[in-house]
Amino acid sequence: MDAEEALFQKRLAELADKAYANSQYLFTGFLSMAELSLYYSMERTLSYVPVTIFGGARDCERVMLRFGSEELCGYEEPFPIACVEIAPLVEKFGEELSHRDYLGALMNLGIERSTLGDIVIDGKHAFVFCTEKMAPYILQNIDKVRHTSVRCAPAKAAPESAVTRLERMTVQVSAARADSVIARVYKLSRSECVDVFRAKRVFVNGRQNENNSGQLKSGDTVSVRGCGRFRYVGVSHETKKGKLNVEIDLYV
Repeated sequence: MDAEEALFQKRLAELADKAYANSQYLFTGFLSMAELSLYYSMERTLSYVPVTIFGGARDCERVMLRFGSEELCGYEEPFPIACVEIAPLVEKFGEELSHRDYLGALMNLGIERSTLGDIVIDGKHAFVFCTEKMAPYILQNIDKVRHTSVRCAPAKAAPESAVTRLERMTVQVSAARADSVIARVYKLSRSECVDVFRAKRVFVNGRQNENNSGQLKSGDTVSVRGCGRFRYVGVSHETKKGKLNVEIDLYV
């Protein structure tokens, strides 16, 4: 563990201690997959204080931690998460923009990444989860993404159909190992697949996974940083030659 990771875990421990001692809710910013994995590695140590994980909608990849509960604090406090819709000023002239385009426009404002959650794209519209404090700044300052003039408005939530869009896919593997399935899903060679594990880019259910030979279980959510995310469904059938046809739901 490097110094930055140790400092992050120390910060989590401080938030947990303060929430428990003062019977108050405390929140992190939006966490990356690597940061969430660091939390999971110390989850038992922090089990004396209730922790809830949420990113603004079901299946969000970037999430906040909330230390505290109604039982501990005596009241309920929602996550300080807002949703901002970004849409073209003139729909027919709007470009088909990517996640990178929207994120680039936001980061160019000098916004810290920890204040931004998932960016959900629905056609020519995007829904940005962010901290409540950051929402007014985004609303006032984002007027262009790439070459498209845009408008921003508060949104109650992103459309659920856009947040969780799954595409069923069947791949054939010799075994339901994490590396075999990942290699087939993302068309990686054996050496490329080994490299993504060594580079600590693979996360299973939010936890960093360096065990490339580990077996996947039905319901596991697998994220490969730089490639994408899928949910492992399971083996549909075995071929006469002993190969396994496995089904996955790819997040699109």
